[in-house]
Amino acid sequence: MRRVVIGELARIVGAGNVSTDPADLECYSYDASGLSSVPGAVVLPGSVTETAEILTLAAAENIAVFPRGAGSGTTGGSLPSREGMVLCLTRMNRILSVRKEDLAAEVEPGVVTGEFQDAVSDLGLFYPPDPASLRFCTLGGNVATGAGGARAVKYGVTRDYVMALTVVLPGGAILETGAKTAKGVVGYDLTRLMVGSEGTLGIVGQITLRLIPGPEAVGTLLAFFPTAAAASEAVLAVFGERILPRCAEFLDRMSIVCVSDQFPEPPPRGSEAMLLMEVDGGRESIAPQLEAVTGCCVRCGAIRVHRAGSGKEAEGLWKARRGLSPAIRRLGFPDKVSEDVCVPRHALPALLENIEEIGRRNRVTVLNFGHAGDGNLHVNILLDRSIENDRQRGDAAVREIMAASLALGGTISGEHGVGLTKRGFIDMEIAPKGLEIMGAIKRVFDPQNILNPGKIFP
Repeated sequence: MRRVVIGELARIVGAGNVSTDPADLECYSYDASGLSSVPGAVVLPGSVTETAEILTLAAAENIAVFPRGAGSGTTGGSLPSREGMVLCLTRMNRILSVRKEDLAAEVEPGVVTGEFQDAVSDLGLFYPPDPASLRFCTLGGNVATGAGGARAVKYGVTRDYVMALTVVLPGGAILETGAKTAKGVVGYDLTRLMVGSEGTLGIVGQITLRLIPGPEAVGTLLAFFPTAAAASEAVLAVFGERILPRCAEFLDRMSIVCVSDQFPEPPPRGSEAMLLMEVDGGRESIAPQLEAVTGCCVRCGAIRVHRAGSGKEAEGLWKARRGLSPAIRRLGFPDKVSEDVCVPRHALPALLENIEEIGRRNRVTVLNFGHAGDGNLHVNILLDRSIENDRQRGDAAVREIMAASLALGGTISGEHGVGLTKRGFIDMEIAPKGLEIMGAIKRVFDPQNILNPGKIFP
């Protein structure tokens, strides 16, 4: 990147907030996907105005810009796909306002999700979306990917809580979308278009989020099952009892092994699957809900059901669940390919059966966990990609798992987005006409193709 451009970036954000130092660039060259790509420069704006100036300069110089939050994404969505600059939004980390009377808050994109939840919880309010990385991922990244989490089964995903956005467009124009009111139907819904667009249409500079009153009480339980099918049937049974759990997490046998040392007591012998379930509501409603959930689990063959005796114990169980993905490394496989397919809830038993057969047929090790309550399964193929046969079998299994999900009425990505890792599969789900329209939308917003180029579309 030309020195004059670096100098101009330093003028906009300050010399300490732009770098071409190789050590700094390396820090922004990877995310949780396992991929890496070194940018030509890193710049950290401190405001919407600075972001607009940077994009104005990028358009004039035809420089690609790759928006980034905390780098916790799993699909390579924030990585450079060609020469250009990473624009990291972590300096823009203020909670601008919380309006209790309106059940709304204004935040900057660099606010850490878990810290925002804690701040509004202190006011008796609740922001439900809870990706596993909530202690370090940012709200801007959640908006860009349409992030979900365990509580999505009851409360929905990030998209359901975004009321309005301030977006900086390629070229530097600033666009206000949505409304800060409880209702609003004026024109096309550009806010929902932006959510999940993975930084390809604009850079989020400010977010207005919907909040809800915090639940009075929460109850948590663990249930162990002799088969994965029994666990998934138990989830369906809970819904059949008209209980809407706020979380219903599934772990298979290998997943249990990875985190079993963090449970109150060792899993019972013969445990092939586990559910971590949670209910909330009025204080007097928790015991009847837990009783109903326990009954469903027992009728479906649960070996053991354990109720958390305190909030501290429940938090320990959730710490184990959220730490599962990195804990998979304990199994000793050099690589893992992580997918997050999603099917209608009733189809989860069939999907698990199909995945087991796909793993057996392709001779690959498959580990499954995920959000059973909304049919969102995180499928991890464990392998050594340096071995050609391993890599080929893994790639074949991935494509077959995606095809199986689509055949069951599902999707190839429930909450992680497309980024780089899934762009080669998007035409399995989106028909040519749909891709044509999406490409046309991209050209309207970004005619120079400088904003996160190379993502989502082949």
